[in-house]
Amino acid sequence: MRAPFEGDVECDKSTFGGVRKGKRGWGAAGKVIVLGIVKRNGMVRAFPLKARSQAEVVQLVREHTLPGSLYYTDQWQAYASLRLRGEHVVVRKEKGRPKGRDHIKGIEGFWSYAKNWQYPFRGVPRKFFHLYLGEVCFRFNHRNEDLFPILLNALRTTPMAEINPILVRVS
Repeated sequence: MRAPFEGDVECDKSTFGGVRKGKRGWGAAGKVIVLGIVKRNGMVRAFPLKARSQAEVVQLVREHTLPGSLYYTDQWQAYASLRLRGEHVVVRKEKGRPKGRDHIKGIEGFWSYAKNWQYPFRGVPRKFFHLYLGEVCFRFNHRNEDLFPILLNALRTTPMAEINPILVRVS
């Protein structure tokens, strides 16, 4: 398990999926809800959610951040309990722009990066979405590095017995 984030942390959620007819936003059919956690000026982690559930969001934030962190979030009520873990700054927006000096531009930049990276695929099967999301997180976290030596080293040092043969989620 990777070390949890500490310090300044941004949390946000987004939906992934193509343009659909009918209802837009959170109620749109066929969309995958994703929670993203980014350490300011650092790494990102993203998790597909089963539902828009406060309990699942709080559990993921607990698992991937240390108590005492400074959390920057939007106004979604699921983040209200973060005050118990550390300081919590709610970024309020007016006409899509942050009001004041606080922002969540780090995670919003990741959403833009992820959606632009997945756009050429013109849709990803839901059972493989977590793999595509993992690849985008890896690429974002190593965006200033040459990936070839990193991947070559991983292939050389990881025995085949350690690679989990089950890559497809059944849901």
